[in-house]
Amino acid sequence: MAVTISLVALFGLVLFFLLRSNSLSWGAAFVAAGFGFFLASTGAAEPINNLANAVINTIPNL
Repeated sequence: MAVTISLVALFGLVLFFLLRSNSLSWGAAFVAAGFGFFLASTGAAEPINNLANAVINTIPNL
């Protein structure tokens, strides 16, 4: 059985834990920016969605 999770929820959970641990690095900045773009669904959300889909589709091929 496959379990799917929204990328917004995943980024939100990761961002929550990064903020709780006071981890301020490039990774935290990327997670925060990704969370913001997915949440806001701005004009930049489509290219980010395409990038996320490309990364997700390549993971099973590794």
